[in-house]
Order: sequence, then structure tokens, then C-alpha cells
Amino acid sequence: MAVKSYTRGAQVAPKKVRLILDEVRGKRVDEAMAILRFMQSPHARTIAKAVRSAAANAENNYNMDPRHLQITRAFVGDGVKMRRMTPRARGRADIIIRRRSNITIIVEEGG
Repeated sequence: MAVKSYTRGAQVAPKKVRLILDEVRGKRVDEAMAILRFMQSPHARTIAKAVRSAAANAENNYNMDPRHLQITRAFVGDGVKMRRMTPRARGRADIIIRRRSNITIIVEEGG
């Protein structure tokens, strides 16, 4: 049975999250947590919280053994973009887009 965990509106660009998710996709949960713990990126903590949440959902809601959980799917989508204006020369203005991410982690019991 697949158990999901969502993180909506994480304050990190989806491109940066994808780089981290590629490292943990297909790994066991405890192995993925070890990888995320020692990663240099500050955004690894956000993904670690999502993985921990998926493991807790599986354990509490479906009575699965957390030692046998494996991350089967992990993907990120675009969240709500926040637009800001910054003044430029000659009375012009540029738009700064602050990107956010929707992170989805799916775990299943596996070998």
C-alpha cells in the first residue's frame, strides 16, 4: 500500500529540490534520512521532514513497519509564485519571482 506525504508551499525553488530528491528516490527510509542528514544543502532538512512524515503516516495509520519502508516515488511541483517589483533605471521596474515548491513523497513496504 502506498502512503503519501505532502509539503505545500516550501520556500525553495523546485529546481533545487529536484536535485536532492534524485539522491533519495528508490532508497529505504532510514538510508534516505542518513543521506539527507549529511547533505550540504540547507533544503535537505525540508525534504527530511517530508520523508519523516510519510514514514510516520505509514506507521500510525496503516501499521506498517518503518524499518521496511522504501521511497518509491518522490517528486516536486511548482507552488504559488510570489512576485515582487524592483525599481530599475529610468523609471522602469523588473519583476522578481520567488518560487515555492509542493513536495510529494510516496513510501511503500519493500525489501
